[in-house]
Amino acid sequence: MGNHVPRRLAFACALIVALGSPAFAQNQPPQNQQQQQQQADKDAAKKVDEFAEAAAALQGPAGHPECVWLGRRIVNLMWRDDLDTAFRHLELYDRFTCPGGHIQATFRCLVRQGPIDPKQTDSLASRVHQCWMNPALEPATAQAPPAQGQQPQPGPPTTGTNQ
Repeated sequence: MGNHVPRRLAFACALIVALGSPAFAQNQPPQNQQQQQQQADKDAAKKVDEFAEAAAALQGPAGHPECVWLGRRIVNLMWRDDLDTAFRHLELYDRFTCPGGHIQATFRCLVRQGPIDPKQTDSLASRVHQCWMNPALEPATAQAPPAQGQQPQPGPPTTGTNQ
């Protein structure tokens, strides 16, 4: 009986190692692999389209693919308060001779747009892209309509005289 315990323990350890190995994890159904490949292809095509759009819309190095990719990444990191990583990326951005003023203008645009809904995962990336493409983008100042039964509050009365 003393011999069976170490054998069982060794078998259980070998089974755990075998099941946790990468070869076992890669045995996914072919349909799942095809779906992942199709999604990766769509994402790559979207990125190429965004880079082509930036190259056509922006004058100078701000439209270069490496500047677009790094710049949007830096602005995204700055928004999420990851300043250490943003500054490390900024050094690389400068090394590619990308315009630092475009980072500043894009971040200013992003801040002026107001808070971002944390429930929407893609809203930050899309807003960073919009601001990268047009840093002078005006903030959306849509005000909520008054609730039913309430009337809007009037502002202070204006008079035609200067006092």
